[in-house]
Amino acid sequence: MLVADRNAVDLKRQADSEAWIAEARPDAIFLAAARVGGILANDTSPADFLYDNLMIQANILEASYRAGVRKVLVLGSSCIYPKFAPQPITEDALLTGPLEPTNEAYAVAKIAGLKLAEAYRRQHGADFVSAMPTNLYGPGDNFDLAKSHVLPALIRKAHEAKLGGDEAMTIWGTGSVRREFLHVDDCADALVFLMKAYSQPQHINVGSGVDHTILELAQLVCEVVGFKGRIVCDTSKPDGTPRKLMSGDRLKALGWTPSIPLRDGIADTYNWFLAQEGQPGGLRGVA
Repeated sequence: MLVADRNAVDLKRQADSEAWIAEARPDAIFLAAARVGGILANDTSPADFLYDNLMIQANILEASYRAGVRKVLVLGSSCIYPKFAPQPITEDALLTGPLEPTNEAYAVAKIAGLKLAEAYRRQHGADFVSAMPTNLYGPGDNFDLAKSHVLPALIRKAHEAKLGGDEAMTIWGTGSVRREFLHVDDCADALVFLMKAYSQPQHINVGSGVDHTILELAQLVCEVVGFKGRIVCDTSKPDGTPRKLMSGDRLKALGWTPSIPLRDGIADTYNWFLAQEGQPGGLRGVA
């Protein structure tokens, strides 16, 4: 397996990307590299999210085509879909309505990436495919509260509230919006499956098929972490898209389903977080 480490190659630079692919000569590429973040990061740095993701995708796809890479799988995001798309969201909902404003720049870049893959396929016959994962979580996640997604942010908040003996933990928004989550190991398994079994122009959803309110998620995180205080919703902060449950019917019809329950996945992620923080008391065996 080859990895384009960010410290060794800047995929935002065309020359760097072309040089790495020409030297490594990969048979297939999982294009997972991206600038990502939660509502705060997306809303305050739209130029970074749009530029970086456009450049990474364009450079890798062009370099892959020129080098004759056999297959490329482009990873998108569930935020490509309209803010008020019918639920669960099917693949043909793309470009049928306005996007969520707080992450519009990231969504536009990801839409451009999957459309670029389609264009190389149509014009050049390249075997480029696109998969749209739902919200991912797991070991290796970013727990920086200014940049993280909701689940790692909740883990960190609950952990710090527990250590501080706090009476309450605050979460953003009303807590009523719903989100779907998939453990990174399940996502990796699905992507390997698609690399072997899928070769169609239309992108395909990758998700768990189950969603939860943010308040329910926060309660589950607190149970796993062991924080017993109150959860306070800060309604002055944005909620984001009301609901983003993706239809996994096409992937399921191909023969793939996830295997890691959300509670087990959260426990696994918290164990990893504790190990990085040098904290004793992991949660092995929590079901």
